[in-house]
Amino acid sequence: MTVPAIAARNLEKRFGPAAALRGLDLELPAGASLAILGPNGAGKTTPLRLMAGLARPSAGSLWIAGHRAGSPKARARVGWVGHATCLYDALTARENLLFAARLHRVPHAASRVDALLAESDLAHVANRLAGTFSHGLAQRLSIARGLVHDPQVLLLDEPFTGLDRRAAEGLAERLGALRRGRKTLVLVTHDVQGAAQVADTAIVMADGRIARSLSGAKLDAAELERAYLAASDPAP
Repeated sequence: MTVPAIAARNLEKRFGPAAALRGLDLELPAGASLAILGPNGAGKTTPLRLMAGLARPSAGSLWIAGHRAGSPKARARVGWVGHATCLYDALTARENLLFAARLHRVPHAASRVDALLAESDLAHVANRLAGTFSHGLAQRLSIARGLVHDPQVLLLDEPFTGLDRRAAEGLAERLGALRRGRKTLVLVTHDVQGAAQVADTAIVMADGRIARSLSGAKLDAAELERAYLAASDPAP
């Protein structure tokens, strides 16, 4: 039997009396790409943090490639790209990746880093300080860092924020290449167009629940935007 890349059953997260996530059921096969959308406060970032092991569920279960989320084996299979790149500005691109590779105890770290720099079209700036990078370059380096230990699942929090059109298109192409390489992607975003380009499944959240789910080889951006707007401004 094929083990799902991500499996959630009746997943809940509460902060005192407030419920950020209410009974989420979700299953993603390896190589799938999921976009999670919704207005601020809808609960869309919460499942991402639970998948990364940055928070624990209040109820329900969550598994990453057959391992309970938050366990060492699950963490080893997850790459995280946060809303802030959190790169070390005083280190070069190569040094940032080498540092991350050593933290993950990646064998043959130098070779792995050189391969990632080439795949991410960063080889020409490998020896530049990360603090001199544009936001687009920094985002590409942040994604490369999230991939340094070759995770099965890549989690991205608002990856399109702050990117100009050209950089956003480049990011969509990079994520598409990762999909073709059988990486499972989960991204939280407000960017409907970016979600439609990258994902084969999208869920729109409201009040901690899935308000709408769409799937298909090519998502309909107009339909996705309508669902997003409906969740952002629900009828009285």
